[in-house]
Amino acid sequence: MKPPQSARGTVAASAAWELLLPAAAAPARTRGRSLQAALREAVRSGRLAPGTRLPSSRDLAADLGVSRGLVTEAYEQLTAEGYLRSGRGAGTWVGAAARAAARPRAHDLAPRSPGARADFVPGTPDLSLFPRSAWAAAQRDVLAELPHQDLGYPDPRGLPRLRTALAALLARRRGVVADPERIVVVSGVAQATTLLGFALHARGVRTVGVEDPGSPQHDALYTSAGVTAVPLPVDGEGIALEPLRASGVRAVVTTPAHQFPTGIAYSADRRAALLDWAREVDGIVLEDDYDGDFRYDRAPVGALQGLDPDHVAYTGSVSKSLAPGLRLGWLLVPESWAEEIVERKRTMDLGHPALDQALFARFLERGDYDRQLRHCQRAYRERRDALVAALDEHFPGSEVSGIAAGLHVIATLPERYGPEERFLARVAEAGVAVRPLSSCTHPRTESAETKQVRLVLGYAHVPPARIAEGVRLMAQAATG
Repeated sequence: MKPPQSARGTVAASAAWELLLPAAAAPARTRGRSLQAALREAVRSGRLAPGTRLPSSRDLAADLGVSRGLVTEAYEQLTAEGYLRSGRGAGTWVGAAARAAARPRAHDLAPRSPGARADFVPGTPDLSLFPRSAWAAAQRDVLAELPHQDLGYPDPRGLPRLRTALAALLARRRGVVADPERIVVVSGVAQATTLLGFALHARGVRTVGVEDPGSPQHDALYTSAGVTAVPLPVDGEGIALEPLRASGVRAVVTTPAHQFPTGIAYSADRRAALLDWAREVDGIVLEDDYDGDFRYDRAPVGALQGLDPDHVAYTGSVSKSLAPGLRLGWLLVPESWAEEIVERKRTMDLGHPALDQALFARFLERGDYDRQLRHCQRAYRERRDALVAALDEHFPGSEVSGIAAGLHVIATLPERYGPEERFLARVAEAGVAVRPLSSCTHPRTESAETKQVRLVLGYAHVPPARIAEGVRLMAQAATG
């Protein structure tokens, strides 16, 4: 199609006419905004360069088949914004301050699978097990029944309906002393940890003990709240008591049901002694129950919080049972901590999204969450068994330690596969992603060279057939 006669003879007129045609065809009620947006984008993208003279409003309106008022309004708006300039009798020009800019692209900073031929990096559940149909049904029900007022700013602790359902769940499954008034719904364990860090800092506490080896995330999260993480060694029963007492800390982070990463469960004696320490120093134990529901050989050990709710802050989430992308968790705090934690949560984000809370409450009430836990438990137990069998076949003499629980195992390979640095280089070159136990150890306690290979192998996100193939590839690379 040729441009109309009034637009011929100038490149700017032709360009403006062609760029604005789609906007001119927009519905009448949005045509003015569409025209402004199209003209603004033409300047931003450089298709109308600084100094380019535009057609008169009368000519452009005739060419586009729109009212002159729409064009005049578009010129005035973009002149006010600095994209255009005009002068009486001098016409309208693209402003000198306007500079072409490439359309920005959003980059994805989410942690993703490394794209390896075999991926045993721990910490990820099988996201294909997410119960889409049951979740969608719960969402439809909630949208149909949710009162309009519940879409306003929520109680910073969480919707009463969800806190009541969570209290029942945690008391029944984890043996927690769960008062709904002391439960705070949070964006996962990470936010719970940050809230506790800020509360510790406000009380003048500047150090917190963390398990060594342990989750590297704990160090970073407490540091962000102005609290320094102090590594404390873990032995076969739990966090070692003498180093704990000698450290001078009054707060300590633990994973007693299934210690990460060693896989032990704290012994009854060590649990009792840890609580005695908390009472002696008027301190607090911060219990991260990250995968406490998944025990495959017996009923899971109850939460530490149930033994002394006044000295234990308990936190968990759906990240391992449903999906980490839901960003949904809970924090149960001692009564003396509740007010300051709730106020900090209020100032941090004004509360967790109300619709998500109502949906999860419905999911709990109908028994869907219990069904999901049973489904995941069956799948993960099968995958753990497949991993243990594959290690026994391809790495004879290797030792798998830790209780039959959770989403990972510790595998200690025979010394002939060391040193660790060489082993890791070989399997990485073969496209197998693994994490050494040393990556979970505080830097001050790492040895210069680790002769024996000890791996933290995640299995929950890997189907059994791929587990067997991945271990075979790892063994082939290690001995090649």
